Amino acid sequence: MDLTNERYPRSSKYDAEWLLAADMGPNPLWLLEALDGELDLRPGMRVLDLGSGKGATSVFLAREYGVRVWAADLWVDPTEAAANITAQSVDDVVTLRAEAHTLPFAQGFFDAIVCVDAYEYFGTADGYLPYLAGFLKPGGQLGVATPAMRQEVRELGHIPEHIKQMVGWEAIAWHTAEWWRFQWEITELVDVTAAHLLPSGWDDWLRWSRALSSYRGERDDALDMLEADQGEYLTFAILAARKR
Repeated sequence: MDLTNERYPRSSKYDAEWLLAADMGPNPLWLLEALDGELDLRPGMRVLDLGSGKGATSVFLAREYGVRVWAADLWVDPTEAAANITAQSVDDVVTLRAEAHTLPFAQGFFDAIVCVDAYEYFGTADGYLPYLAGFLKPGGQLGVATPAMRQEVRELGHIPEHIKQMVGWEAIAWHTAEWWRFQWEITELVDVTAAHLLPSGWDDWLRWSRALSSYRGERDDALDMLEADQGEYLTFAILAARKR
């Protein structure tokens, strides 16, 4: 199984079968590496990996940047996640079960919060960024990679049929980068340092879906949607900000 991608040299060092076995969302390490140029992560920083799944992104953060990671996820048992992380010889990660609206941390605890393939499930609410920013130190960084649309569903007036067949109404949470920029800037709590669509977002997602299909021996649920889309609507948004 080959997940080598010339756009993401750091991610290409990781075992493809381990990554595919930990799948809970498309190409998480590629997305995290796409965030790399937008964040300034340094050894010893406290980083919250919000919606960390089985821990692939937490391993990458700890190994590539030398940061201390708190891996928080609602759906994955912390013991399972810890075993998956330890299997990669990474031990500077704390795993815990946490719901995104009731995070068990002190105010101002983190230097950075990173969220890959999860923010769309809870972060679209008007009050969520103010809540989450409370856990960042002044000057702390927020980095998000989330499925995105090239046009707002509100502007289209409908959810394209091939997307609706796959995710139904949930596509209303797949916003444009400019929607996210406004949503964050209007709070005046953060300075947005990046809000753009990932040029290779659809292509990366398609490559991941095909690799996942091959690994599992059955067609990935997202593959029909992606092949029908041909990059017309679907991509990812790369977002970063600093707390004022």
